[in-house]
Amino acid sequence: MTRAARKLLDDAMALPEEERLGLAAEIIASVGGPAEPGWDEAWLAELERREGTESSPDEDWAEVRKRVFARFTGA
Repeated sequence: MTRAARKLLDDAMALPEEERLGLAAEIIASVGGPAEPGWDEAWLAELERREGTESSPDEDWAEVRKRVFARFTGA
């Protein structure tokens, strides 16, 4: 990771959780080409779920990602 990227990450980590989630959504949306159908809804549902609960900031990203993809694929 470059110094510039590390600085951005450090600054982002100092933001409140809601702002970090919004920033993460924007960054994810900016990569990988066009979003697949249903992705936005699944991602927003996960953001709302996390915002509305007392989830741990230490929650494993792999588990969060797995839930989002499960909602997206209906698995």
